[in-house]
Amino acid sequence: MRIGILTLPLHTNYGGILQAYALQTVLERMGHEVVIFDRPYQYKISFLKALFAYPKRAVCKYLLGKKDAVVRFEELATYINSVKRKYTQPFINKYIHRFELTDFYGLRKKDFDAIVVGSDQIWRPKYNPLIETAFLDFAKTWSIRRIAYAPSFGVDKWEYNDVQTEKCKSLLNMFDAVSVREQSGVELCLKHLNHDAEWVLDPTMLLNRDDYIKLFEELGIPQSDGTLLDYILDRDDNKVALIQQIAVKTNNKPFRLNSRVEDYSAPLEERVQPPVERWLRGFYDAKFVVTDSFHACVFSILFRKPFVVVANKERGISRIESLLDYFGLMNRIVNNASEALNLSDIDYDAVYEKLENTRVESMVFLKNAL
Repeated sequence: MRIGILTLPLHTNYGGILQAYALQTVLERMGHEVVIFDRPYQYKISFLKALFAYPKRAVCKYLLGKKDAVVRFEELATYINSVKRKYTQPFINKYIHRFELTDFYGLRKKDFDAIVVGSDQIWRPKYNPLIETAFLDFAKTWSIRRIAYAPSFGVDKWEYNDVQTEKCKSLLNMFDAVSVREQSGVELCLKHLNHDAEWVLDPTMLLNRDDYIKLFEELGIPQSDGTLLDYILDRDDNKVALIQQIAVKTNNKPFRLNSRVEDYSAPLEERVQPPVERWLRGFYDAKFVVTDSFHACVFSILFRKPFVVVANKERGISRIESLLDYFGLMNRIVNNASEALNLSDIDYDAVYEKLENTRVESMVFLKNAL
């Protein structure tokens, strides 16, 4: 089959990139021809902002003599984005089979037999303003297979407005198979969209540890500079202090894998995201992981690493709770170093037995859906 995958844009988010890679890989191993819809980065300045910004910069240039004062916002934003992703883009170019587009309505139905929506927070309006697109509004007259594989609402509360809810409810009714990534998503689908959904694994968990190891081994990525992986997306003094306390007590050296990519106040050179392969190597090398990220939890499990999670309510804790609860790891969510250091070892044999069984069930869902 000719399959298109609709997911969030591929930029600098490791989990977003790897879930797309994993789903593509799984479908290709089934024998399908697969592309991932990718929207090139485009920055558009609002009319109101332009109304004030451009005259101001014209004054700076022509009256004050500042030569670079009228660089367009669009050009500057595009340049900054290209710098931030200069080490993550090579992975996307090498492994992701992209179908670049600027408008989903430009797609032709004759080019696809099926479209798979997922995974990541593609069904969260906060991250996907044109939410109806994620329910295939552009293809509602097409005769194709429509499949939702592990899309996430991100949170356990309903964030759609009334208009979005009614439109998406109607569109979801046209799907041939619906699954979600969180247990709370099953409830949200039934309550607000009047549709049953199955719970399945995030696509990254459909591949195994060796699938990821070969990615960094092929590049000869050197060993990480430390043994305690600090992968915190939203840093604050309390989280930094917790990491330092754990490092001292466990005799591990902290190291980071992410830049200040989302910090608009940081110098550009500090916002460049390290390579995807370096991120994967970090989990392989770590003896302990401290994180507030869903996908860092996933890869800690895949690499059988002891880890703790600092709750990140701003980004949505329900998706992490759903994952950890299923594998009996809810105690990995901690508030301080004392809680982290008093945890018992993870029984990864039991975790992996459940993972293997659920992997089979998730693969059966995908095969049956197609």
